[in-house]
Amino acid sequence: MAPSLPTTRPADRPFDPPAGLADLREQRPLSRLTYPDGHEGWLVTGHALAREVLADPRFSVRPELRHMPVPGAPGSDRPAPPGMFTAMDAPEHTRYRRLLTGRFTVRRMRRLTEQIQDITAGYLDAMERHGGPVDLVQALAHPVPAQVICELLGVPYAERERFQGHALELFRLDASPETLAAAYTAVREFIGELVTAKRAAPTDDLLSELTTGDLTDEELVNIGFVLLGAGLDTTANMLALGTFALLSHPGQLAALRADPGIADRAVEELLRYLSIIPFLVRTALEDVELHGEKIRAGESVTVSIPAANRDPAHFADPDTLDLLRPTGGHVAFGHGVHQCLGQQLARVELQVALPALVTRFPTLRLAVPAEDVAMRTDMLIYGVHRLPVCWEV
Repeated sequence: MAPSLPTTRPADRPFDPPAGLADLREQRPLSRLTYPDGHEGWLVTGHALAREVLADPRFSVRPELRHMPVPGAPGSDRPAPPGMFTAMDAPEHTRYRRLLTGRFTVRRMRRLTEQIQDITAGYLDAMERHGGPVDLVQALAHPVPAQVICELLGVPYAERERFQGHALELFRLDASPETLAAAYTAVREFIGELVTAKRAAPTDDLLSELTTGDLTDEELVNIGFVLLGAGLDTTANMLALGTFALLSHPGQLAALRADPGIADRAVEELLRYLSIIPFLVRTALEDVELHGEKIRAGESVTVSIPAANRDPAHFADPDTLDLLRPTGGHVAFGHGVHQCLGQQLARVELQVALPALVTRFPTLRLAVPAEDVAMRTDMLIYGVHRLPVCWEV
């Protein structure tokens, strides 16, 4: 029997990939993998092979074809509904991606910098007024990206409680099918009401722009679902876990505080080092020769993002956090045509929020021992449930 996907992270090294991935990568960057449903597929742990698979159109993202490598990970035995472009191959994916790409360019996202600075400053002001200790997840990491994506899509921020809790349920690995179905329905209903309102009275936001085209209501709801879900949880976890990592590496924290101008590099290194997305799955549409092996049509290939981003064949001293490391090359946002659409928005949010936090609170520190920080081992996207911090007044 081939091994199953390692998922347990070392308790004393919360920023490291699950134990066993490095050994698998050293032995064979492409190895057999047994999936929870009994499927015999493959695991990619090498950086070069990860990019190769993710860029190859012979490997499909379609949910009805793939097998998921861990129990509880969201899957489906049906094709993606209209608008759910992240689960589609070309040409359907191409159509939606072209429609959206121009709205998420580097230039357009950087125009949001001042707005993101104002939003971040508001939450830092509130932290200062409250005084420590505070849970950074609730005080900063969740609300900043939530407010940004709400304003971008035209979602009234006051109504975020209606969907935010349900959206987070969708990332739980221990949620029952009934819970997941209820959460999925609740979020879709909320976005459906929003689409109806935008069609009746468009405002200056992304969702209103999309209603002026030929997209159906179902397509708009599913596009909104993808953008809202992606914009909420991933950046929030990077902001919280990134802060935890910096507080645990005083020399790196001091470097960022001394020179906030290295924020671009710092964010890229944190994305690589932390790799909060554990894996991406593709399924071979035909027989594919890869690294001396034959991947047969119908076999799923799991690409381990943490393993690829710690591959010593590509990154020197990969297990060391080095904010001055040359940027680029990581696969934290994926690779190929399905590379994360919102990556530039995430970058801007992190480049603004992290230096602002550590310079506003120069004595920021954990309010609990590092081993007492509650990690998100029960969630698909890695991070912390809570991050108690304090500072000197």
